[in-house]
Amino acid sequence: MSKAILLVNLGSPDSPSVPDVRRYLNEFLMDGRVIDVAWPIRRFVVGMILIKRPHESGEAYEKIWTKDGSPLVTSSRNVQKLLQARVSVPVELAMRYQNPSIESAVKKLAAKGATEVLLIPLFPHYAMSSYETAVVRVAEVAKKLAPGIKITVQPPYYDHPDYIAALVASAKDYLKDYDHLLFSYHGIPERHLLKSDPTGCHCLKVENCCEVESNGGRPQGPHATCYRAQCFATTREFVKLAGVPKEKYSVSFQSRLGKDPWLKPYTDYELARLPNEGKKRVLVICPAFVSDCLETIEEIGMRGCEQFMAGNGREFTRIPCMNEHPAWIDALEKMAGKFLAA
Repeated sequence: MSKAILLVNLGSPDSPSVPDVRRYLNEFLMDGRVIDVAWPIRRFVVGMILIKRPHESGEAYEKIWTKDGSPLVTSSRNVQKLLQARVSVPVELAMRYQNPSIESAVKKLAAKGATEVLLIPLFPHYAMSSYETAVVRVAEVAKKLAPGIKITVQPPYYDHPDYIAALVASAKDYLKDYDHLLFSYHGIPERHLLKSDPTGCHCLKVENCCEVESNGGRPQGPHATCYRAQCFATTREFVKLAGVPKEKYSVSFQSRLGKDPWLKPYTDYELARLPNEGKKRVLVICPAFVSDCLETIEEIGMRGCEQFMAGNGREFTRIPCMNEHPAWIDALEKMAGKFLAA
């Protein structure tokens, strides 16, 4: 049995040019686990979005682009190299959308003789539009291109001690002098939460649903696939380990799309509200992202900062993602170690 590791992140356009951004957005938004409606409706909706969004997003990508390219892809490649230096088996990297593609990664692993692969989705929390779509797509590609490869999937690690320790270690230098710490997680439509509830009667239907587990007679309770509950769990474990007082933090959700209800409260609303409550020095951390990207650098670090300061805020600090922090590489090495020792 020849083992290997596959890291999968979300992805990025190949460049900030409008054609590359349009290509990326089309692939991303046409995923039925992202916009989960019938194909004809999805095609129409995405077509409408692609009229203006590639130009707007291209301008945003221009602001964060580096000499090495996309921050998300660059950081992910660095993580791959750092992990490869610590393990004796091949480590490949793929993006769910665009490049490096899942197809190219699977072909490389097959060419290296891999027969058992640990898939580590670079998403700590379970969501159908991130973790689930990456797992499903890798399985589809492997079945087609390398049916002899067995895929073992790393479960969501939103509250795993190693992930929490890495998150706190990467943020600790910022947790010194502030009025409020805002945990901004990527948002998802409420309907995604309902679809992921295996009981069909718990998420957003039971009072304090994220604090009360109920399996409805099924072997797996809703929290195993509940993004919202997992975000709250990450926050709870982080503040416990970091020693953040209860009155000095809150949770919000960013990056909504369309008019359907998404998880609340919305980050942009919170950034407008906090200064009016005397929270003039704010820190924002984005634990749903392990690598800095458009949503963290531009949406939060630039537009979020402008909004907060326009509301009479005094000091805004975006805490960077873990990126290549040694503690994060330690956590990945331990995930790989358990797989390799099995």
